Amino acid sequence: MKFLIPPSEGKSVSNSTDILFKETDFLFKNKVNQIHKNLKLLTDNDFKKVYGVEGEKAKLIHKQNLNIKNSECSTAIERYTGTVFFNIGYDTFNQTEKEFFNEHFLIFSGLFGMVSPMTLIPNYKLKMNVLQLYKLWNPILTKKLKEENIIFDLLPQIHKKAYQNDKTQNIDFIILKDGKKMPAGHFGKMIKGKFIRFVCKNQLNNFEDFIQFEEDGFKWDRNVFMKEE
Repeated sequence: MKFLIPPSEGKSVSNSTDILFKETDFLFKNKVNQIHKNLKLLTDNDFKKVYGVEGEKAKLIHKQNLNIKNSECSTAIERYTGTVFFNIGYDTFNQTEKEFFNEHFLIFSGLFGMVSPMTLIPNYKLKMNVLQLYKLWNPILTKKLKEENIIFDLLPQIHKKAYQNDKTQNIDFIILKDGKKMPAGHFGKMIKGKFIRFVCKNQLNNFEDFIQFEEDGFKWDRNVFMKEE
């Protein structure tokens, strides 16, 4: 059983180890090296499309990405600090809850493909939807996940394209407003984090138990967690 969750835009710039990424035994290092080579080919004119910003800020991001091999690492759960991870509250888990999270949750990443919470990664910025990274990762992550008996997918749409598995149960959060359904958006990130926390605090491994989750007006409605406004 594995839960697939997204990375976050927000990342800690601090490093909890002095281990360089090139010194780790990261499983997909060859593929990261390929992406690294592709990034080297980018010009200033490509930065807006790839990084979403221009000028000096883009150059700094690009320099950071090109220097990942010689960058110090933190565990992924320490590196990612966005809304989902804030609401997971990993630091408040007891040891058993942490072990459950570490064993059953995987984080998708444009640059690193897929990491466990304890995987050592440097700071970086690269989304899954640029350079068609989801296509690059799809055969690799599909193969890696094929032996799982069940996968619970909490990924955004672009990350869902990075793998295929017919034993997947999507877990989505939807707002119903004026009779129209729409993704929960940024608010959904908070709920997603709280859902993950609920699963880990109760160490749940059964779908029927997962869908008992209710928070901030969201409750299970046949296929999704829905909130009416």
